[in-house]
Amino acid sequence: MTRQYFGTDGIRGTVGQAPITPDFVLRLAHAVGRVLKRTEARPTVLIGKDTRISGYMLESALESGFNSAGVDVVLLGPLPTPGVAYLTRAQRASLGVVISASHNAFEDNGIKFFSAQGTKLSDEWERDVEAVLALDPVWVDSANLGRSRRLDDAAGRYIEFCKSTFANNLTLKGMRIVVDAAHGAAYNIAPKVFHELGAEVISIGCAPDGLNINRGVGATHPEALVEAVKTHRADMGVALDGDADRLQIVDAQGRLFNGDELLYLMVDDRLRRGEVVPGVVGTLMTNMAVEVALTSRGVDFVRAKVGDRYVLEVLEKHHWLLGGEGSGHLLALDKHSTGDGLISALQVLQTVVRSGQNLSTLLKDVTLFPQTLLNVRLQPGQDWKSSARLEEETRAVEAELGQSGRVLIRASGTEPLLRVMVEARDAALAKACAQRIAKTISQ
Repeated sequence: MTRQYFGTDGIRGTVGQAPITPDFVLRLAHAVGRVLKRTEARPTVLIGKDTRISGYMLESALESGFNSAGVDVVLLGPLPTPGVAYLTRAQRASLGVVISASHNAFEDNGIKFFSAQGTKLSDEWERDVEAVLALDPVWVDSANLGRSRRLDDAAGRYIEFCKSTFANNLTLKGMRIVVDAAHGAAYNIAPKVFHELGAEVISIGCAPDGLNINRGVGATHPEALVEAVKTHRADMGVALDGDADRLQIVDAQGRLFNGDELLYLMVDDRLRRGEVVPGVVGTLMTNMAVEVALTSRGVDFVRAKVGDRYVLEVLEKHHWLLGGEGSGHLLALDKHSTGDGLISALQVLQTVVRSGQNLSTLLKDVTLFPQTLLNVRLQPGQDWKSSARLEEETRAVEAELGQSGRVLIRASGTEPLLRVMVEARDAALAKACAQRIAKTISQ
């Protein structure tokens, strides 16, 4: 059974259009509640949200749906996605629910779930929920309805958790940091985390009005952070996205560092301290320069499918701790069970504080390979997978690149497009090779 509603990160769409409507969300919560009750007589779920105006409506629908199935609800209010994951585990809840569309504009929203262990749930669990969604609801009687309450100190508990991942013998005193929360879920949390660890904090993107989440600020619009760092002569800038599970970092010169580089820094800090890092997980899109740098230091590198949930699956398979994506979703499983923008930022800052060096110096051995990415439109019915000409041209390009580059061809999940990515030490070579492959597809 294929999934009809769940995508790579929960259920997401435009508010007011299926499936992001209050009636569907109520039925979704009811179905999830029935799945939970297969293994637990009286489940409890936590519900957190970002700052979108639609969050109030969807929160009410979720609460009603869970209560109608006999499930108790704890409302957390605005809280980063990884904060919900943490509290689900800390409160011994049955499930964590997040109302967020992450880096999307306010017109969109979504629902995603965390297990009792604070991890993303499996495809099989999502298929179970969709199977129950197709059935008629089974409303419990009044005596067995779920109850709801609010956890008033949710933000404070999460702030303390984030701070606990920063080394006790280190401080951010003397550092001026610009913090951009994208007018999202971390608006009232991120500045406090850095301030309470000693930093002088300058906040931008921390004034949500329900409509401005991710608008011109945050990890998807780092130009605002770059400008603020320069204006305030800050030592560093940290930008989160709307639900604060990913980040971008800017240094004092205004240079932007992406998730691939930050992942390397997290590994580098541990190696410097004599820790054993047996392996790291990236994705199909992780820059080859990071793979080369890690393997040169004796660290195995494995690629997962694009998406932090797939990175997590591979990490768990190998019993490794560190992984991530270039978009800024980073995982340190000895710190948290899921990707966390704030905790990842603190791991990078630890490296800077411990070493006394700036990010550019720490990354002097990692020069990202140029990448060329082309979108090639497919003709109706075109079977690119069995194309002998495409296979022949791809092999020829790979032979030309040798160990200094790579090719990735993958289909778009939403459009009739093939995405052709070629990566090489030489930008002109990467571009020429990508165009050769694209031309073969078009012909």
